[in-house]
Amino acid sequence: MQKIAVFGGTFNPIHNGHMHLAKRFAELIGAQRVLLIPTYQPPHKHASNLAPGRDRLAMCRLACEGNIFEVSDIELKRRGRSYTADTLRELKKRNPDSELYLITGEDMFLTLKHWYEAETIFRLAVLCAAPRGGDGLRSLLDYAEILEREGAKTFIRNIEYLPISSTMIRNAVQDGKSISELVPPKVADYIAENKLYLEQENE
Repeated sequence: MQKIAVFGGTFNPIHNGHMHLAKRFAELIGAQRVLLIPTYQPPHKHASNLAPGRDRLAMCRLACEGNIFEVSDIELKRRGRSYTADTLRELKKRNPDSELYLITGEDMFLTLKHWYEAETIFRLAVLCAAPRGGDGLRSLLDYAEILEREGAKTFIRNIEYLPISSTMIRNAVQDGKSISELVPPKVADYIAENKLYLEQENE
């Protein structure tokens, strides 16, 4: 059975921390494919200074050149709020003989029980998460036990955390600082060429 790692997010912009997390999980899972899925509109949080979907999609594609990663526009095409349950349902329909592994960050994982149609997510994918720091591992393992009692399958690993955030990158762009150490080279070029993130954050 083919294993597909699924990693969704605003990717505003995609950065080296995202790529590191996805690559390490792909290795640990033994995934044959990794799908990056930019959200159209995140259901769980306000997205500050959100670049147009076409730009976030293009940056994901640039970040993925030359490896097993693919980029899906399934949520951008669907428009509206990007619910993970709807996405997993569609991916399972397209890949009926595959096992789906959903990669999440620490903060998102610790809210999974309250997501839209959480039981559908638990049924369709193995839930993967890694802590932001050493003290976060215990919280993830404890919450994984709660989810497993609800029928979920979990895969928690203590992967090295790279302290990079999309907010950090947007702020650096506004301040005229280099982001070459934070994002893949072609993504940095794309941000500069298309003058993204030059406006002040709208909180």
